[in-house]
Amino acid sequence: MSSSDASRPAPPPGGASKSAPPGGAAKSAAPADGAAAKPASHYSRFIPREELNGFAAWKPGALSGAEGAPATAVKRAEPPPPPAPPKPSPAEELATHVRAARSAGYQDGYRDGLVALEGFKQSFASQITAQIGALMQSYTQQLDDLQQDMARALAVSATHLARQMVRSELVQRPELVVAVAQEAVDTLLLSAHHITVRVHPDDHALVAQGAADVLAARGARLLSDAGITRGGCIVESDIGVIDASLEARWRRAAASLGIAEGWNGAPEKDEVDE
Repeated sequence: MSSSDASRPAPPPGGASKSAPPGGAAKSAAPADGAAAKPASHYSRFIPREELNGFAAWKPGALSGAEGAPATAVKRAEPPPPPAPPKPSPAEELATHVRAARSAGYQDGYRDGLVALEGFKQSFASQITAQIGALMQSYTQQLDDLQQDMARALAVSATHLARQMVRSELVQRPELVVAVAQEAVDTLLLSAHHITVRVHPDDHALVAQGAADVLAARGARLLSDAGITRGGCIVESDIGVIDASLEARWRRAAASLGIAEGWNGAPEKDEVDE
């Protein structure tokens, strides 16, 4: 029992009333009829906090009368520290390392995959570019070849048409051979001598009559040669030969169009040999 409990007066014996708290009205408890009143206990009521002026922890020295000892304040016990986490087992540590290694491997693989993907895209783009370039070059070459073939076919058609026109013109106007003979003789240098003009027998009379003045001025002879195609002539001299035959003139005209084709429509010997 503390010193505050010893100094407090004891309730009167056999009393039925209880002391009221401060400010409260006193209450009387009347005993029931026929019932004996129970003695009040020292611990029959709670002491409000307002009535406690001070308290101290009890010590064994309080029984020896050392009431003057300084009272020590009651210290609340601090909560115990949280228990340390349990040490993981070897299996758990192994699982943790496996997960860490798997995550690191995934990150490394993902990074390497991105690098490989970028390299593949560049390689694929270069390959596609090279293929498209080769395709365009092949297309251009084929287009050029087609244009060349078309130009050659057009030139061949033009030469065939021109051949027919020349033949028709020679039939309708055989006197054109006179102009051919005069032009061939005029091509010779003035220093040329022993001039001979060979023409087809059917053109002999036409040349002798139409080119008489030119032949006389150069002292040229006019001879008939069945080996010469009508409409052409060959002029011979001491310094050279001028081939004004129809075949030679046609060959030169066709060559200017890129066509190696004779007067009769057959390819030239050089083209056949190739």
